[in-house]
Amino acid sequence: MNKELIIRSSSEAVDFALLKDGKLIELHKEEEKSNFQVGDIFIAKIRKPVAGLNAAFVNVGFEKDAFLHYHDLGPNLASQLKFIKLVSAGKLKDFSLKTFQFEKEIDKDGIITDILSANQSVLVQVVKEPISTKGPRISAELSLAGRFIVLVPFSDRVSISQKIEDKKEKDRLKKLVLSIKPKGFGVIVRTVAEGKNVAELEKDLQNLLGRWSAMCKKLPTAHHPSKVLGELNRASSILRDVFNDTFSGIQIDDEELYHQTKEYLQEIAPSKQSIVKFYQSNDTPIFEKYNIERQIKTSFGRTVSMSKGAYLIIEHTEALHVIDVNSGNRSNKATNQEDTAMEVNMIAAAEIARQLRLRDMGGIIVVDFIDMSNPENRKVLFDFLREEMSDDKAKHKILPPSKFGLVQITRQRVRPEVNIKTREEDPNKHNGEIEAPILIIDRITADLERLLKTHNKVVLNTHPFVAAYLSKGFPSLRSKWFFEHKKWVKIIPRDAYTYLEYHFYDKKGNVISE
Repeated sequence: MNKELIIRSSSEAVDFALLKDGKLIELHKEEEKSNFQVGDIFIAKIRKPVAGLNAAFVNVGFEKDAFLHYHDLGPNLASQLKFIKLVSAGKLKDFSLKTFQFEKEIDKDGIITDILSANQSVLVQVVKEPISTKGPRISAELSLAGRFIVLVPFSDRVSISQKIEDKKEKDRLKKLVLSIKPKGFGVIVRTVAEGKNVAELEKDLQNLLGRWSAMCKKLPTAHHPSKVLGELNRASSILRDVFNDTFSGIQIDDEELYHQTKEYLQEIAPSKQSIVKFYQSNDTPIFEKYNIERQIKTSFGRTVSMSKGAYLIIEHTEALHVIDVNSGNRSNKATNQEDTAMEVNMIAAAEIARQLRLRDMGGIIVVDFIDMSNPENRKVLFDFLREEMSDDKAKHKILPPSKFGLVQITRQRVRPEVNIKTREEDPNKHNGEIEAPILIIDRITADLERLLKTHNKVVLNTHPFVAAYLSKGFPSLRSKWFFEHKKWVKIIPRDAYTYLEYHFYDKKGNVISE
């Protein structure tokens, strides 16, 4: 398995595409105007605590107030408030918390109006970016994420990632962290720390303590509200969270970002620094070179094509997402209906796991798989879906298939869903829209794969533009079909056809049903 990170920079935004064996699995965008990224820490003021919601609205500088629920205050909020007061007044110069006297923990079932009041200063961290009409969701329980560990101020707890299953390794990491952990700080050990030595963990810890100290130095002069600690740039944060030994290349078309990324990789994985490459080409844009634009066009529509003619329909309502699995217009005489359903469902499960990450879909997702009567097949499908989603960094839960074949998934959403417009203006009419033209090529190819199994000669009639696309150049798509199927497809351009219309005929001139 090879992973590649392709980074495209423009004046307005930076786009990040994560490829797994050449297939697009994640797409992120960092816009210049984005001031509220997950992980950013703000010094802000409480605008209004509301007892009925047991939450407070906080002015963090966004057009809508941020929402801070009582359960997101953290047990040591009183200690944090005292610390802010002393540091802001210049009475506390040591930010290490070694000599800082902690206050009593707040009641976990308390009421927010007993803890917070209007105009009170508080440090808050963005845990969910502004989505639709809602302001950012924030927490007063701060955490600073590093490569191997997460530092939690005003805590003494040490916890190990649940994805590390080996008990001996868990115990080893806990002992290491307890030997280097400073007083007043909790530590969460991340999955990628598995097998690492104390020197690597210590280096990560000191880096995070340095960031904490730099943030605290800003507090005495910071106006309210203001960002006092920003997340790493998106390239570094993606590398921090997903980078591992399976990465084979990082391609970047911006020289400044190239040097930044190379420096960051030098810190976290010096042996892999050589995989960062500066992409220079006046002829082919970087996303075109790695076939990303095509994958975006074919992956973000309402209909998502899969292999063997199967496809997904993805609908989004206010309450949830619904994904319908369809076997498509395919014949499979060699196997029975149950085997066909199982085959399509397995293909769909892999694509659904990819789509959830690619679109960053969150909330409740209901998947309508093709009905299967064999309970053993349903279990195999459920286990396969869980395995395919095991790499997903977002917190998620999958329920077993119901007797109606429905699978329910909940997936954490911390950023707005990636929604790319793939429909274009219809060139045949001056109103209405059509699917992206590249989709018609995929559909024709899928139909041909099915028809060439039962027909020796197939004639394709299509719009002149599409006919030219299929037959021109070397090797043309038609040539590729010939090498793959050992059958030549005759293509006839038809001026009378609309842009996306096509029909297949047999050697006698009879229409073949697509």
